Amino acid sequence: MTTDLQSSVNALLSTVFDPRLGPAPGRDLVSAKMVGEVAIKDGALSVEIVLPYAAMGEESLWKDRVSRALAGVAPGGKVAVSVSVKVKARATPASMKRLSGIKNIIAVASGKGGVGKSTTAANLALALAAEGARVGMMDADIYGPSQTMMLGTAGQAYSNDQNKIEPKVAHGVQVISMGMLTNDDTPMVWRGPMASSAMEQLLTETAWDDVDYLVVDMPPGTGDIQLTLSQRVPVTGAVIVTTPQDIALLDAKKGLVMFEKVKVPILGIIENMAMHICSKCGNVEHIFGEGGGARMADQYDVQFLGSLPLDIRIREQADSGRPSVVAEPQGAIAQAYREIARTIGARVALLSEDHSAKFPSIKIVGT
Repeated sequence: MTTDLQSSVNALLSTVFDPRLGPAPGRDLVSAKMVGEVAIKDGALSVEIVLPYAAMGEESLWKDRVSRALAGVAPGGKVAVSVSVKVKARATPASMKRLSGIKNIIAVASGKGGVGKSTTAANLALALAAEGARVGMMDADIYGPSQTMMLGTAGQAYSNDQNKIEPKVAHGVQVISMGMLTNDDTPMVWRGPMASSAMEQLLTETAWDDVDYLVVDMPPGTGDIQLTLSQRVPVTGAVIVTTPQDIALLDAKKGLVMFEKVKVPILGIIENMAMHICSKCGNVEHIFGEGGGARMADQYDVQFLGSLPLDIRIREQADSGRPSVVAEPQGAIAQAYREIARTIGARVALLSEDHSAKFPSIKIVGT
């Protein structure tokens, strides 16, 4: 390819922005390093677009967007666009060490139980995987693990040759839970420090395999486990799940403020059970109130990620071990989860990149 054509391609793609990353300076496709190989192949201008977050559900949109931008400089107007995902690790606090096999950790939390946090976390993990990422799920609720049922990973987990716990794989997601190490009817009668230690061991002693996003299903509240995770584990960002109900919002705000106090970025707020659509007549009812999640996002100046319905299918599908994203992948509910997952991925991509791997290790030896 000639230098003039390369310059023309760069000039045109520097005017194309990712709507999820915003039009700020340095976020065009060229500056954001989203343009991969550019070449002339089989009489067409071949361009590779590398997305910095999981969004393969928008592959056709990217192909159309880039093709239209380059049609005027392509031989015969022919443009062939390929789209891939390459998620990079985000920066971690200097006092914390990055966990082996994990690029980014996303904590999904709520201030109280009963808001559908675990179901939301399971579907978000599956949505990120469906969008092209390598995903892990850790059930951090030591006292009441539920992901083994929701993701269909019941049964004992075992150690490998390196004495690491092998996660189970469900629908393409690596999963670990205390529920895989105990019997279903065995209560964890532990005080807070013991539960926190167990959670930390579960996270650090699992053989995670090149995970782009580890989704952590947090227990409800703001206790020992939550503080241990946020203070001793390099959490990339937190997602807060609430319902529109005032009492749920009251507790969700406490969870949000806890993460802010320990300097964990808030990726956004999800409003679950936002509305119910009658299966008989189609009437929409806001059973738990309306707009509470959006108002909370405005109050704390964080991203409102979206609303999810109160729908019996979400509960039934999670109980069966096949959450909505895999049970009805083309359905409206699955698409809502995937849209939220893409936005979360973009929010992570906007955080500072971890450059520690680019620096050589320095050893001081005796002379």
